[in-house]
Amino acid sequence: MSNAPDKSDKPDRNWARTVWQVVADIPPGHVLTYGEVARLTGMPRYARRVSQAMRWAPQSMQLPWHRVINAQGQISFPRDSNGYRRQKDRLQEEGVVFVNGKVDLTRFGYQGAIDRMLWGEFEEASLDDE
Repeated sequence: MSNAPDKSDKPDRNWARTVWQVVADIPPGHVLTYGEVARLTGMPRYARRVSQAMRWAPQSMQLPWHRVINAQGQISFPRDSNGYRRQKDRLQEEGVVFVNGKVDLTRFGYQGAIDRMLWGEFEEASLDDE
């Protein structure tokens, strides 16, 4: 009889499945921070472990990893890396706008995603329409 823990029941792996679900549900054109993903999984102090959980996802899931950024609204990869360029390109293709290397979390973050899900895309009215 072995006392070794069963890796399939490891809490981190079970928690990772919850991370995958939260990340999979981020709508195109929006982002969540690592901290928001952790909070939505019920583990608010696990922000630093979110990227690890995403790396554990099977490639067949095609997890939209690019929609998770840091709390400052920035991509966490070094600016001169392929990962940075790939993530930024994917976000921009979805309509996410960067200003001075940052994403406006009010517009493209958690609240913006909820507003879009509830109310649809917001379009500013033109004064010419009156």
